[in-house]
Amino acid sequence: MSRGLNKVMIIGNVGREPELRFTSAGKPVTSFSVAVSRRWTDSKGQRREETEWFSVVAWGNLAEICADFLYKGCQVYVEGRLQTRHWENELGQRQYRTDVVANEVTILDRNHGENGHSSKSDDGETVSESLLSMEKIEV
Repeated sequence: MSRGLNKVMIIGNVGREPELRFTSAGKPVTSFSVAVSRRWTDSKGQRREETEWFSVVAWGNLAEICADFLYKGCQVYVEGRLQTRHWENELGQRQYRTDVVANEVTILDRNHGENGHSSKSDDGETVSESLLSMEKIEV
């Protein structure tokens, strides 16, 4: 039997502040972008750099965590799957958008709590401090 694989793993910097919204059913969804750069030296000895931008979507509890702790510029590891959506615009033209649907997000910055991006958990512990000891946040 043939099996497919749709898995994406990226490490990069958050490109814009995460945007948290809720579906009509009340389910949280957060979207943000991640910039991933690669550097190399071309055949003429010139240093080159190229940046690829990824649109990331997180759902449920992971969406709320991303909205609370991610911020523009922080370094993250995102693991998920690719999903392409399509719709028709006002002119009747079909539009496409491919997103990484995250199922795991790891905050790689060690100083993420120092920039005012912390909140209290139910037991009163500062969540950003507890995240420093966590390896990953999963759905």
